Amino acid sequence: MKPLIETPAAIAQATPQELAFSGCWTSRGLGGLQPSLASVRLPSGEQTSADGARIEALDSVGAWLLQKLLRRLRDEGAVVTLTGLRPEFVKLLEVVAQHLGEPDPQTAPVNARRPPTALERVGRAAAPAWEQAVAMLAFVGQTAAALATCVAHPARVRWRPILYNLRSAGVDALPVVGLLAFMLGVVVAYQGADQLRRYGANLFVADLVGLSMLREFAPLITAIIIAGRSGSAYAAQIGTMTVTEEIDAMRTIGIEPMELLVLPKILALMIAMPLLTVFADVLGVMGGMLMAQAQLGVSYGDFLDRFVKAVSITAFLIGVCKAPVFAVIIATVGCFQGFRTHGGADSVGRQTTRSVVQSIVLVIVADALFSVAFSALNL
Repeated sequence: MKPLIETPAAIAQATPQELAFSGCWTSRGLGGLQPSLASVRLPSGEQTSADGARIEALDSVGAWLLQKLLRRLRDEGAVVTLTGLRPEFVKLLEVVAQHLGEPDPQTAPVNARRPPTALERVGRAAAPAWEQAVAMLAFVGQTAAALATCVAHPARVRWRPILYNLRSAGVDALPVVGLLAFMLGVVVAYQGADQLRRYGANLFVADLVGLSMLREFAPLITAIIIAGRSGSAYAAQIGTMTVTEEIDAMRTIGIEPMELLVLPKILALMIAMPLLTVFADVLGVMGGMLMAQAQLGVSYGDFLDRFVKAVSITAFLIGVCKAPVFAVIIATVGCFQGFRTHGGADSVGRQTTRSVVQSIVLVIVADALFSVAFSALNL
């Protein structure tokens, strides 16, 4: 029975290996216990006894605080056993332990925490990755089903969102894409200038700049910029709508989020990325041409004559054909991570970061696969 006058909860430590709890471990009796809790320390790796026989009363607050104390001590390496508790207190501690993920205090030495093995760490890291991969595959399937529905019923295609995303992801990205492509062309020509000058092959700077920019650098740098610019925006927009329950409201009134939010972004980016890649090709070649004239003395006319001979239409088409694939990857990953947002604003930032990182990684992996495929096809 709970006493009418509650004795304040207390902790006594007669020896470094012994603890004793006393008093009423209830919401009213725990007021002055915080300093004692912070000062409790037990030797690491040694068997320690915690006597709870003198605990007069225990409620959920006291049980939670007691379990938190035991958890801290075990995390510090102590092997602590709680003994002498009344049966009803033991049951309450077991209930609280289940919610905290703590072992039964009576069997603590058997279930004491131990550092996870290397195999356990690999398994714990692989399980969320596998779950996310399965969820991503399901999301791709839902997107494909929504696309098939729109193809079967063209009236369901939402052209206004497509045009809006085409402007925001395409037209508005022209300055940053053009600037970085131009600087990349300058860097490629500058780095190759010294080596070409040694062998008197100044004119071959057109081959270096043209092939590297058109086949690899222009589509790749464009995809990375769009992943950081538009992919993150997609994740943040959809994530914010998920947190504020706008997605649920859309479903309630009969609007399919896949058709309104996902498909317009994917289709607009598939149109914008090849055009941005061509723009990056032009600016990158211009930057290389400018640096070739400044460093190697190759005139603009000579550069263009050699460029036309060295770079075939196949090299140009290879770079442009990569762009729609990169666009699908960036838009799909950004929207997918946005729909996985839950909680509050911190989750929006976390999913946005994941969308950028995953998009860039998958784009580079796809580019490597393209290189292997084109090499096998002698392209």
